[in-house]
Amino acid sequence: MKILQVGARSPVLMQQLFEVWEKSVKETHTFLSDAEINEIAKFVPDALRSTAILVVLFNEEGIPVGFMGITGNNLDSLFISPDYIGKGFGKQLLQLGIEAYSINELAVNEQNPQARGFYEHLGFRVFRRSDTDEQGNPYPILYMRL
Repeated sequence: MKILQVGARSPVLMQQLFEVWEKSVKETHTFLSDAEINEIAKFVPDALRSTAILVVLFNEEGIPVGFMGITGNNLDSLFISPDYIGKGFGKQLLQLGIEAYSINELAVNEQNPQARGFYEHLGFRVFRRSDTDEQGNPYPILYMRL
C-alpha cells in the first residue's frame, strides 16, 4: 500500500476515485436510497477536482482504494473501498492528515454511527450539530473537532 498526495487529477484517476466513493457510500451510508446516492453523485466530480489537498491510498497494483480530501485544517472527505474497510487504512489516512496536514475538524452524517465511532476513537468530539446537510437535505450533520 502506498499513500500519496496527488496534484495532477487525470480523468482516469477521477473516475477511479469516484468508484471508490460510490462503493464506500453504498456500503456505509445505508440511510440513503439509490436515488439519493445518484443525486449526490452529481456533485462528487467537482468536489474531487476542487478539494485543496487530495491524498490517495493505492493498493499493490497501483489502483486507488481510498482517499481523503483536505481544505485548510478540515477533513472534507474520507472514503475507503469496502474490501479495505476495517483494516486500518482509514486510520492511517486520518493520522497522516492530522500529523502532516494539521486536520483538526470534520463533519460526519449523524446517521452513519460507524463513521462517528471511528472519528471518536481517534479523538474527535462533536461540537455542533445541524439538522440538514450542506444542500439542505434532511440528513443531520455532526461537526467534530480534535
